[in-house]
Amino acid sequence: MSEIISRQLQKLIDGYEDHCKQLEKKTKLSYRHKTPQERREYRLFLEEDYARWFSELFPQYAKKPCAWFHIEMAKILIENPICYLLAEIYRSGAKSVHLDLGIPLYLYVTGQLKFMLLVGQTEPKAKKLIRDIQSQLTHNQRFLYFYGNKFQQGDWADGDFKTKDGAKFIAIGCEQSPRGFREEAERPDYIVVDDVDTRKRVRNERLSKELFDYVWEDLVSTFDEGSPRQRFVCANNNFHKNTLINQLKNHFVTLNENLKKQDLPSFYFTISVPAVKDLTSFEPNWPEKTNANYWKRKFIEKPYRSFMREYMHVHIEEGAIFKNEQILWKEALPLEQYDALVFYGDLSYKDAGDYKALILVGKTGREFHVLDAFIAQTSRHNVALWLYEKARDNHLLQYNIQYFIEGNFAQDLFVSDFDLVGDTMGFYLPIIADTESKGNKFDRIESMAGYFERENVYFNKAKEKTGEFQNLIDQLLAFQKGSGAHDDAPDALQSAIAKLNRLAIKNTLPALTMSRTEWIRKNKNRF
Repeated sequence: MSEIISRQLQKLIDGYEDHCKQLEKKTKLSYRHKTPQERREYRLFLEEDYARWFSELFPQYAKKPCAWFHIEMAKILIENPICYLLAEIYRSGAKSVHLDLGIPLYLYVTGQLKFMLLVGQTEPKAKKLIRDIQSQLTHNQRFLYFYGNKFQQGDWADGDFKTKDGAKFIAIGCEQSPRGFREEAERPDYIVVDDVDTRKRVRNERLSKELFDYVWEDLVSTFDEGSPRQRFVCANNNFHKNTLINQLKNHFVTLNENLKKQDLPSFYFTISVPAVKDLTSFEPNWPEKTNANYWKRKFIEKPYRSFMREYMHVHIEEGAIFKNEQILWKEALPLEQYDALVFYGDLSYKDAGDYKALILVGKTGREFHVLDAFIAQTSRHNVALWLYEKARDNHLLQYNIQYFIEGNFAQDLFVSDFDLVGDTMGFYLPIIADTESKGNKFDRIESMAGYFERENVYFNKAKEKTGEFQNLIDQLLAFQKGSGAHDDAPDALQSAIAKLNRLAIKNTLPALTMSRTEWIRKNKNRF
């Protein structure tokens, strides 16, 4: 392991000189003519507004204006010398740039930071993050113009350096002991824990709890008791229930409730920012950087469960109930060979809200074959159009197929949507609104797990690469109680299977017969 860390660190060291050269070019000045007084006045003007200060001093990072949440994070940390901040920010939301670099340097130059301790997932990753601070102190032309040469001694490659006015910067890997950190009488007054979770760790309850204890006991204890400056920051996207930030988030809720009961002020803050405000409009939370079309495309391109974890803080444990290895593919039979066939639709009342799911499933013996599907965030009209075109092109009226739509208060409206398309097509599908009470949705969908475990469910191999079937598989693998993930497709599939079990029995049981003599005996008064 130490050899791997050494190679990683050497790679960073080799690229550091080039990094500094590029930094000098990107921070080139255009206003060297200012007098010392003008320079001071302009510096103070910049320092009145963190976003303005950051944009001016770090053009290499400030390619787009600061987001509202960058400004809010800075406001909390600047105005609260004692604070514990959780920055639950989506992946690529520039949380590290501000919390590991911009805000601590702002606090440093304004006299509010003396000792920064940065904790990364590994030692090399921590040192890579802290090296950016050293490079700004030594090679950022704008920083040097306003603040002069502040660097004194040490090296980011050792995870430890110091400025001329006595500020200390240290970087360590996660779970390296921080006990006893001090510089003469100084202890850390700014601690940031950045992106320390791994998929391996969050899947292990014991390791996850150990990380929480390390941070909340060992790290937080390095603050000087009674110090007027104790700023703690944890930055990450919240992709799993066992992530450090999720454990801290739950702990903060309890702490704030207890403090409120005792009428005591709280120093515990949480900023939670998903990439988009909703999955209908895809309105971004950082519109200065990306637009809705960017996120719509990202949503389509990435697996659903990955998008929700990385960008929306939705905890989806892949295969919690339905497993990857249970997704089996098989060639479909001719439709006439199935014991029963059912189209089942789970259609949201909102035209552009939840997914619309319409699934064709066939039963043969003990097997259920998922033959076709339409699963998309679209209008009911588009679902109806797809079904009628499918029926026309594949001559589905020749087969004994049952058509159901989950019934609710809008069932007549739903059926009407399909009949309106039928008017234009010149034929009608016998669609029935299913008004049967179904019970708890989670329990119903989970009840399918037995069919998957016994390898009774197969998906049409000809549809394996289609977006509809990928949506269906994504929703199945993402399904678990309380995940917040879409479950319209699994709901439609479960309902189709339930209908098929009843229909197949009716279609396969032999008719009951009796002799004429027996019939007359049981119906003596028939005249």
